[in-house]
Amino acid sequence: MSLKDKIKAQVAVFDAWARPWADKSKLRGWAYEFLLFGLKQAWACLFGGLMLALLVGTHLFWPENAPIARYDFLVLASVAIQGALLATKLERWDEAVVILIFHVVGTIMEIFKTAHGSWIYPEESVLRIGGVPLFSGFMYACVGSYVARAMRLFEIKFVGYPPLWTTWVLALLAYVNFFTHHYIIDIRLGLFAFSALIFWRTWFVFTPDKKPRFMPMLVGLLLVSLFIWFAENLGTFAAAWVYPSQQDGWHVVPIEKMGAWYLLMLLSFVLVTLVHKPEAFERADSSATGETPAVQNGGRRREESA
Repeated sequence: MSLKDKIKAQVAVFDAWARPWADKSKLRGWAYEFLLFGLKQAWACLFGGLMLALLVGTHLFWPENAPIARYDFLVLASVAIQGALLATKLERWDEAVVILIFHVVGTIMEIFKTAHGSWIYPEESVLRIGGVPLFSGFMYACVGSYVARAMRLFEIKFVGYPPLWTTWVLALLAYVNFFTHHYIIDIRLGLFAFSALIFWRTWFVFTPDKKPRFMPMLVGLLLVSLFIWFAENLGTFAAAWVYPSQQDGWHVVPIEKMGAWYLLMLLSFVLVTLVHKPEAFERADSSATGETPAVQNGGRRREESA
């Protein structure tokens, strides 16, 4: 039995034990659903959580006389984590290819940004390109891994998803703007408006337990961006990378940086749709769950447009 099958079996055993308690009242049912939501979120964040633990742990406890540089160890550890996820089938090969693409485009951006002084990697290492240690690309891979795993774990479907070409235009413009704003006008505010325009009618449907739950797409995107910003604060605290304003001492990353993560996370999400095609949530299912008319109408518009 593979590790993935063993985990599924353990989850089934836990559910069989906890379900009778949860079914005794609505309050217990909600509490159990919230617990499952948290556990699934943590499981989706497996790659990112391990990377953050490594960043903070090596910052606090890395020995001065270690045989390899801390950054090089992080590269090797990242490769090992990715390999383990694939070997245990916790991550699919097609997902890994898409995540690798995000890894590459992220590394290219890192090389450009560090050359322009946007941030620095203060420690020495061998495994690097220019001023960028190779572990940095895995930080982008963590975002892609989370999106792909969350899509599967929560069986995410969509109501009112925009035409795919609009999401690709948004993602490409966002990526290009990270380079071009150094030379011409920054169109970031326009990109935020564009994302609001194409996603304002979109809801994503996720299933923490048995009943599908609905959330506006824009709210979900903002929440994920916020948690990435929290993770970035841990990364800079661990001196994984440092902004110019932090060279005299660490401080909280300005909340404005969350906007950059919002756009990068959108790029990751669009790439993941290459292997997890956005699937429409059926209106009949929405009616069965008793959801709001706004969601049901969104589903009706989606079906009519299809």
